[in-house]
Amino acid sequence: MINIETLLVRVLSSGEGISVDEALALNDTCSADTLADAADKVRRQWHSDEIDTCSIVNARSGRCSEDCKWCAQSRHHHTGVTEYDIISEEDALAAARLNTRHGIRRFSLVTSGRKVAPADIERFCSIFRRVGSETPLYMCASMGLLGLDELRRLREAGVKRYHCNLETSSSFFPTLCSTHTHADKLRTIALAQEVGMEVCCGGIIGMGENMRQRLELATEARDTGAVSIPINILNPIPGTPLESTPLIGEEEIVRTAALFRLIAPKCVLRFAGGRMRLSHDTMCRMLRGGVNGVLMGDMLTTVGNTVADDKRLFEDTGYRESPLAD
Repeated sequence: MINIETLLVRVLSSGEGISVDEALALNDTCSADTLADAADKVRRQWHSDEIDTCSIVNARSGRCSEDCKWCAQSRHHHTGVTEYDIISEEDALAAARLNTRHGIRRFSLVTSGRKVAPADIERFCSIFRRVGSETPLYMCASMGLLGLDELRRLREAGVKRYHCNLETSSSFFPTLCSTHTHADKLRTIALAQEVGMEVCCGGIIGMGENMRQRLELATEARDTGAVSIPINILNPIPGTPLESTPLIGEEEIVRTAALFRLIAPKCVLRFAGGRMRLSHDTMCRMLRGGVNGVLMGDMLTTVGNTVADDKRLFEDTGYRESPLAD
């Protein structure tokens, strides 16, 4: 019989994550608090009490060719999302300066669409060069299934981390998207690493997947070599095929985060979209249950927790904010 104390000793001593089968066995035999307490021990072993903060700017919105069932920006759905082309350099810089004033460490431009066209990459590179020269922010990008040349140009413009979510496990992904594959995503992740970028790679929970598939996502994200794994909670958006998906419960979310930590001990686990509906107690339990990163401010097409709310949350859980510069 799998014992949590035995597994915990192994993870604490080696830094190697547990398997999906081991995680499922723990989920069946342990309370949520037991899992969260174990996850917090792992977090304290391999990470500091600094909370890793980031924010995103929707740098091109709507009209996406892809048919991802969860997404408000797909042209296959009718959600009323605001549509616009590339954000202006001044608007992007204003958002970056606001991040700096709030003490948020990482700043990412995120674009809708399968990928940014090669002809448009230079416009984004120009924005990143200005942000890099005028703020102390650590710059990230999320611009779809880019090729080697586009990724290299972003890296030369100062982008240090590329974000490409797997979204869900490889076994469940084909039920949610038909216009690209997990393999397409893995190819982009490998190319980003080839040009010297770190990778941020996670997904969304609560899209109808079972717990095994959810834990497979954690394992697959870890195995890409990701340094950061965002955990989004589905916010069912009217007009998308997932609009009537039942919300998963708060205890299940706590369990999921804790098991992600045991699977990926050395990655930053990042609280991302969908957490606004959670109680303060649940968010505190997760920050003392494996999670040690937060995506702050508004999300791409939904409203997030306020920066002031998050700063109170950090105080309540004993975290200090990460410095602006490495």
